[in-house]
Amino acid sequence: MSTIAVSYAQQSADPSGVWLRDDGNARVRIAPCGSNICATNLWIGDTSKGEEAGDRLVMSLKPKSADTLAGTAYDAKRDRTYAITVQVSGKSLVTRGCILGGVLCKNVHWQSAP
Repeated sequence: MSTIAVSYAQQSADPSGVWLRDDGNARVRIAPCGSNICATNLWIGDTSKGEEAGDRLVMSLKPKSADTLAGTAYDAKRDRTYAITVQVSGKSLVTRGCILGGVLCKNVHWQSAP
C-alpha cells in the first residue's frame, strides 16, 4: 500500500469506496492511485455532458479538518484543474469543485453504494 493510502487510512476523512451521485446519474470509485487519489467513473447514465465510464479525476488532497480533505483535481479529458474539497460523513460525502479562482463552484452529494 502506498504511503498516501496509509496516510488517508489514518485520517477520519477517507473517501475511498464506490459512490452513487444523488441524481442517480453516476457511479464512481474513489481509490488511491500512485501518490494521489483517483475518482473513476464506473457508470454514467446521461452522457450528454461528455462524461463517460472510465473518465478519471486525479486528486491531490490534504486534510483540512477531521471530516474534510482539500486540494486540486485534474481532469485529463478536459485538461482542466479544479480546486476541490471532499467532506466525508459516514455513508455520504459532498464534493465541491471550483474553477476561475473559486468564482464558479458546484457541490455534488454522494451516497455509499451498496
